Amino acid sequence: MLLAGEEWAARFESFTREAWRLETLPQYLMPQEAEEIQAWRDGARVDPRTVANEYTERLRRQASEGRVQGRVHIVTRPLSEYLRFEFHQYYFAHALAGEDIRIMDVTGRPNPLEGVGDFWMFDHSEVVHMNYHPDGRQISREVHEGDVAPFVEYQRIAVAGSVPFEEYVKDLDT
Repeated sequence: MLLAGEEWAARFESFTREAWRLETLPQYLMPQEAEEIQAWRDGARVDPRTVANEYTERLRRQASEGRVQGRVHIVTRPLSEYLRFEFHQYYFAHALAGEDIRIMDVTGRPNPLEGVGDFWMFDHSEVVHMNYHPDGRQISREVHEGDVAPFVEYQRIAVAGSVPFEEYVKDLDT
């Protein structure tokens, strides 16, 4: 089953314990970000302490309700332009709002999750595949129809092999 619109958004309102994502690509080409990326290229920066939008408000509400949203992004250095943008414009603010963001840097070492695609997992009971073209353009979101146990294991491996976002970037010139 493909997900879009309200059906997709409902997943983030209805999970009870955890929504978790694995990100594997060096860039995600989202048309709605084009102007923001260009502004970032031109030197515009956001103050992550002042960001207030639908996403950060949802993160704060979820955290106050004892629900966790997290992710691990697998990266290699040098970081792509998009990753530098994403770190500055999104990750700092999202981490401050309560998202548990972690980075698995596989530069110079084998990627223990090689071949695993992007996905979201909700309460260790539902997996949604995030399908992308190789360049990062989204194709679809698709509910996984099989056993979620491999994805729980992917999460365990990703968390064990990653560091908190704040730790990763403290000495990084992004």
